[in-house]
Amino acid sequence: MAAAAIIEPPKKKPLPAGLPREWYESHNRRLKAMRLAIFLLDSGTYDATRATNRKIRTMAARTGIHRPSNVTCRMVRTLIREAH
Repeated sequence: MAAAAIIEPPKKKPLPAGLPREWYESHNRRLKAMRLAIFLLDSGTYDATRATNRKIRTMAARTGIHRPSNVTCRMVRTLIREAH
């Protein structure tokens, strides 16, 4: 049996300069929501209705992500809903 190939994450590039602050905030919020959605899907939470704010925030604490806001929690549920 062959060993699993190690996949390295893509190298981070700096964000473009000169955009409004709101763009950076929404960009980082989307990234956080995407990471949390991936963690929840990997842990077996496939139904958006089961992804409560409490469950999302508990997952964030376990994975070292700062506590998400209500808006970010809604984005996580939307991403989970769209995944299926």
